[in-house]
Amino acid sequence: MSIQNDLLLRVLNNEPVERPPIWLMRQAGRILPEYRAIRSSLSGFIELVTTPHLAAEVTLQPVDILGVDAAIIFSDILVIPECMGLPYELVEKKGPRFLDTIKSNDDVKKLGFGRSAAEELDYVYNAVDLTKKALDNRVPLIGFAGAPWTLLAYMVEGQGSKTFSKAKALLYKDPNTAHELLEKLTETIIAYLKLKIKAGVDVVQVFDSWAGMLSKPLYDTFCMPYLKRIVDEIKEVPTILFSKGAYFSMPELIHAGSNAIGLDWTIEPQSFRDTFGYEKVVQGNLDPCVLYSDPTEVRTHAQNMIKGFEKNHIVNLGHGVYPDTPLDGVKAFINTVKSYQY
Repeated sequence: MSIQNDLLLRVLNNEPVERPPIWLMRQAGRILPEYRAIRSSLSGFIELVTTPHLAAEVTLQPVDILGVDAAIIFSDILVIPECMGLPYELVEKKGPRFLDTIKSNDDVKKLGFGRSAAEELDYVYNAVDLTKKALDNRVPLIGFAGAPWTLLAYMVEGQGSKTFSKAKALLYKDPNTAHELLEKLTETIIAYLKLKIKAGVDVVQVFDSWAGMLSKPLYDTFCMPYLKRIVDEIKEVPTILFSKGAYFSMPELIHAGSNAIGLDWTIEPQSFRDTFGYEKVVQGNLDPCVLYSDPTEVRTHAQNMIKGFEKNHIVNLGHGVYPDTPLDGVKAFINTVKSYQY
């Protein structure tokens, strides 16, 4: 099969398809026993991210075992702050922790950024190259990056948070420093995505995981200009924007120019179509917790979602797969989509 005729790429180019394509958000393979076997043999998550042949292997697992319609390179959004000079660690069952954080404008000025910083992430590009060769054009390969605001939130807060109050306070107290950091992040993200494209990815997605922490005025000021710049500068391959929780800025996200918009589970498919029409390609938006229910229930929810969007739809979850998600639920979801006919 030629990758040019792949379902995912056809949908992203607004071409008709006989069924919707399906893939799963990043790190979906972690629900597989094969992934856990590899993970248990290593010192930690970061070792897996930084070892190209292992990152390639776990990228391929959902394709080989589950039969999804695209692969998404196994990596982490926090490699960007790391290459800029802010290393992190992943604490088991607690999440990412930064050894140092951004506290002042002086800290921002010390950061590396742009292509010279992005070039330090050779292990990512090597993993892309290995994965592309192993895929042999069976399905497209997706690369991703965290959005500027989401990365800023981690860099200022130092870890995950229920409020991200330190990061939000920076936007209010010192907007100039916030914009300076967002500019550096944006330049680095663009360079990073372009290097991933050069290495072989066929699609890129930008994850703004903490978009819903902001009000519309803050999002429109501190997020949208940078997201639009990323989309404007990435023209080599299709782009997907996923801003979790940013329903308040949906018109702006739609008009930012990406090939597709990711939607979380708080947005009803038919309501979205009634408001914004049927021409925009969307990705999502099944609640990941649906996969905990029995296969019949999973099938019903998946079919209702597809019917609601009707067309121009890439089937996915409304966010990532939770680590304890039952494999039977994931398989029921994928099989439902693959057997669906418009």
